[in-house]
Amino acid sequence: MDAATPPDQLPGFDRLIGMEAIAAGDDGAITARVPVRPELKQPFGLVHGGVFAAIAESLASMGTFAGVQEQGMHAMGLSNSTSFLRPILDGTIHATARPFHRGRTTWLWDVEIRDDDDRLCATTRMTIAVRPTRRH
Repeated sequence: MDAATPPDQLPGFDRLIGMEAIAAGDDGAITARVPVRPELKQPFGLVHGGVFAAIAESLASMGTFAGVQEQGMHAMGLSNSTSFLRPILDGTIHATARPFHRGRTTWLWDVEIRDDDDRLCATTRMTIAVRPTRRH
């Protein structure tokens, strides 16, 4: 993950939801944005809550993996608790994930989801499991 990862270089689900501009800060924070499109909305026109939870899990997993891969470890979501505070209807979803515990077997993250007006729309507490990388 470099200063800004283009969306066409992201794998799988992150690419599918349109995640872009993933950047890592010196403090361990990771930011990304996702443009809102009709496919990300629930029937009432709001961005689906699962999109917020998925963004949080992706950022926390990426950040943990970046911190443990050199030790032959891998990162995977263990727990995701997302609280929804206000809807996003259009524009861009802005997410920032910050680690606050970097343990041997788990990392804990707080993730903020904001709208284009910098209003807090959702928060996530994310637990990432750290495990040895499996060889297939």
